[in-house]
Amino acid sequence: MMPQAVFWDMDGTLIDSEPLHEQALIAVLKSLGINPPADLHDRVLGIAALPVYEMLHDEFGLKLAFDDWIVRKYVYYMEHVGNLKPRPGAVEVFRDLRAQGTQQAVVSNSDRLIVEANMRVIGIDRPGIKTVTRNDVRLGKPDPEPFLRAAWLAEVDPSGACVVEDSWTGASAGVAAGMRTLFWPQQPAEAPPGAIYVASAEELRGHLGLD
Repeated sequence: MMPQAVFWDMDGTLIDSEPLHEQALIAVLKSLGINPPADLHDRVLGIAALPVYEMLHDEFGLKLAFDDWIVRKYVYYMEHVGNLKPRPGAVEVFRDLRAQGTQQAVVSNSDRLIVEANMRVIGIDRPGIKTVTRNDVRLGKPDPEPFLRAAWLAEVDPSGACVVEDSWTGASAGVAAGMRTLFWPQQPAEAPPGAIYVASAEELRGHLGLD
């Protein structure tokens, strides 16, 4: 079924950036004398920076102020962002949807600085593209607010929109927003209740009515 609008997550969905986010997080923590557990990145996948910081503060004794911590993390990220690549198949789907006139937006739990850098790297930073970042909403995913704002910007009813997400956090937000939600994780995983599991870019194309 062809959706009226498609709302894309960025990190891990359009761009293969999750390893860099993990490297930045680990580098900053180690510079502060904290050895993070091996499963830390899996625990924070798709979650906005402030809740991650609060968890690090509570569980690992992170004492650095939030603003100082996020600056260190983003400095590391921005130094390496130029090496990132699109997730295989994702940008091709994005461009095919654009070519046929389907409305699209990028909806991310990352700050605008990171979202815009990622968009430049994968070549989708065209004038007029709609974006919703963590800076634009009161509550980030898994709250539905980011996707509902995207629907408002696109002037479509949420029921006519489709969400593409790689994380449980993001997919849960899409479902909560009342949108058809395609869960396309980097590794096989059970989809959140109400979301549709997608195993490949080819399957994604089919769900978006491109085949």
